[in-house]
Amino acid sequence: MLTAADGSEDGLGDLFASQPDYWELSGDSAGELFPVAEGCEAVVAHDAGGRLVAFAELLKAHPVSGHPWIGLLVVDGRLRGRGYGRAVAAAVEERFRIAGRTAVELAVLENNPGAVAFWESVGYVEFDRRPDVDRHRPCIVMRKAL
Repeated sequence: MLTAADGSEDGLGDLFASQPDYWELSGDSAGELFPVAEGCEAVVAHDAGGRLVAFAELLKAHPVSGHPWIGLLVVDGRLRGRGYGRAVAAAVEERFRIAGRTAVELAVLENNPGAVAFWESVGYVEFDRRPDVDRHRPCIVMRKAL
């Protein structure tokens, strides 16, 4: 399901465009996502028919905690509620578990309660609140033990 992405994936622009609410809340732009930062890996997920359904950017080790970090998960908004987000989160967690990691972390913008609810529903718990590094936006920092 998960494969490496290099920014040239067909349909990636459409996938990002399918989530206008996220981009509005974050103030980010899909064009800012590539190139992938050093220490990060971009992955994409396809459904059984080969259709692109999600993108994730993963940090292999957070500079403070040392835990891997899900920097971004974008699921095609036209496919919302079909379990793709859960499946991708589980695949990312399994990838880190196999690598011997004991937890995975992420941050959610405080102004995105839908994302907070999603991550809580798949087992992540809040352990801190702090602004993000780049834009100083208020975030809820969450962790899941693997």
